[in-house]
Amino acid sequence: MILFPNAKINIGLYVTERRPDGFHNIETVFYPIDLRDILEIHEVKGSKGVCSFTSTGIPIDCAPEKNLVTRAYYLLAEEHGLPSVDVHLHKVIPYGAGLGGGSADAAFTLVGLNRLFSLGLSEGQLMAYAERLGSDCAFFVRNRPVFAFGKGELMEAVDLSLAAYSMVLVKPDRGVSTPEAYRGIVPRAAMFDLREIGKLPMREWSEVIRNDFEGSVIPKVPEIGEIKDRLKSLGALYVSMTGSGSAVYALFDNPVDIEKEFPGCFVWQEKKGL
Repeated sequence: MILFPNAKINIGLYVTERRPDGFHNIETVFYPIDLRDILEIHEVKGSKGVCSFTSTGIPIDCAPEKNLVTRAYYLLAEEHGLPSVDVHLHKVIPYGAGLGGGSADAAFTLVGLNRLFSLGLSEGQLMAYAERLGSDCAFFVRNRPVFAFGKGELMEAVDLSLAAYSMVLVKPDRGVSTPEAYRGIVPRAAMFDLREIGKLPMREWSEVIRNDFEGSVIPKVPEIGEIKDRLKSLGALYVSMTGSGSAVYALFDNPVDIEKEFPGCFVWQEKKGL
């Protein structure tokens, strides 16, 4: 079985309060994009309960047993007695970017195992498993635009499509760890109800939709601010850092030529109508 876990962007990201459990409550819109990893899962006949994991592409800087893909397998294997599997991940979505690539890989592993072994788990059951792996993992089971709140695990459908726009994604050659990004955050109330985003013209987004992490992250990684400024100068309708960084996305009315604009950066484009 071959699956293609996709990345996401955050449209708006308000950190509204610190929770008693040490986490933070947020409000954001998760929006899936077509930047994808490649995940291959094969059953190993004659044995149970073992996941053999290999990877190519962007190097994965953690032990296989700590990788979210293997953790997702063992979560289901423990409760459903799964056969052993060989899993290969070709990593395309960059780390430390705010794109949710690791969470997507975990969620797609759950979905893939459910199909491969005919477990009969519903979307809600898969989302419950995904929540045990990470706050935004459950989104990738649903994988449709949502307003997310709580720690990011609570979701409501939101009426939003970016299909008419061209998207550019740029990540500098520096990542940002989520704990580091949160250390500079001062929680505050959201300045806009993101559930109403579909009613707001995009040219007005920058007036009321912000990513709270930009204030703490950009001083530490000034390249992010430079990328934002350059994308704005190219005519973007809206530019924002996604998640806790360091990737920046921009939305344009029409495709733009950026091949030589960001040397040394990871650059990806999703053109209008594709």
